[in-house]
Amino acid sequence: MTTSLVPPGTGRTPAAPRAPHALARASSLVVPALDAAVERLDPSLHEPVRHHLAGGGKHVRGGLALVAAAAVGGTEGEAVPGAVAVELVHNYSLLHDDIIDGDRERRHRPTVWARFGEGVAIVAGDALAALAIQVLLDAPTPARMEAARRLADANQAMISGQSADMAFEARARVTVEECLAMERDKTGALLSAACAIGAVLGGADGATAEALGEYGEHLGIAFQAVDDLLGVWGDPSSTGKPVGADLLARKKTLPIAVAFERGDAVADELASIFSRASDQSEVERATLLLERAGVRDAVAAIADEHLRQGLGALDRVELADKPKEELVEVARYVTARDR
Repeated sequence: MTTSLVPPGTGRTPAAPRAPHALARASSLVVPALDAAVERLDPSLHEPVRHHLAGGGKHVRGGLALVAAAAVGGTEGEAVPGAVAVELVHNYSLLHDDIIDGDRERRHRPTVWARFGEGVAIVAGDALAALAIQVLLDAPTPARMEAARRLADANQAMISGQSADMAFEARARVTVEECLAMERDKTGALLSAACAIGAVLGGADGATAEALGEYGEHLGIAFQAVDDLLGVWGDPSSTGKPVGADLLARKKTLPIAVAFERGDAVADELASIFSRASDQSEVERATLLLERAGVRDAVAAIADEHLRQGLGALDRVELADKPKEELVEVARYVTARDR
């Protein structure tokens, strides 16, 4: 069975499938616990944090933690604190990312910094990051302490990835290897931690937790590769961003890195476009160059390969059949989305 994200020869991402039942089930467990955790914050932060969380979301990271726990023979209930913790870290990163990127809207609603101010958004993000560790260490069992360690490591990797992403903006070119390393940290680390934390809280041994973490890491890279495709070719009605948003912002994402690495006339012209302020006509020219060079299919192939490796990691360890099927379903869902 093929795992292709993009039909051969078309270079087009198919419409996103319906969200898996596992994510809806996870949301029913995670959302009440997340709301309860937010109550512990300083009252002055309740309104901005609730505003942010009210934007919704599929709770993919929390869902992965719950399903991973069930996959290793535990219960989803045992993993709820881990699921809440990874969702808190994910949302703190979004609050800060919106400021860094200057995004005034998220999910078609004002971002926290746009509505409440940058200072409030920064402090709210800091509070969520601290709360994540508190949630895990409320009951400092060996499993919870291990989960907290893994979450702290993932947070540090995310920060490294964000720092690298920002540093790329000042560089003329980046390599595919550098871009993938950045995306492994920025996106893959937390998805990896979510799966490994769920496994740890579900009672898994070290090898099983590592395999699930590897699945999550590769899933994160595939997820980000698809996101990079949408940043160039995504439909604004689905992504909520203008056509060629990443090109307009001159971001050194994976499609650009792939083009640069080829080192031909296309790479040279793209470098020239990226060296100056770009208008919409130059964005259209850059998009055409990427299209002609086959970059869209090349990036889709990278996403396919990481999806394949992630699913392969699941086959190396003993997992319960139904939760394993759900992990596969979630992986296919998040790498075939259109938003």
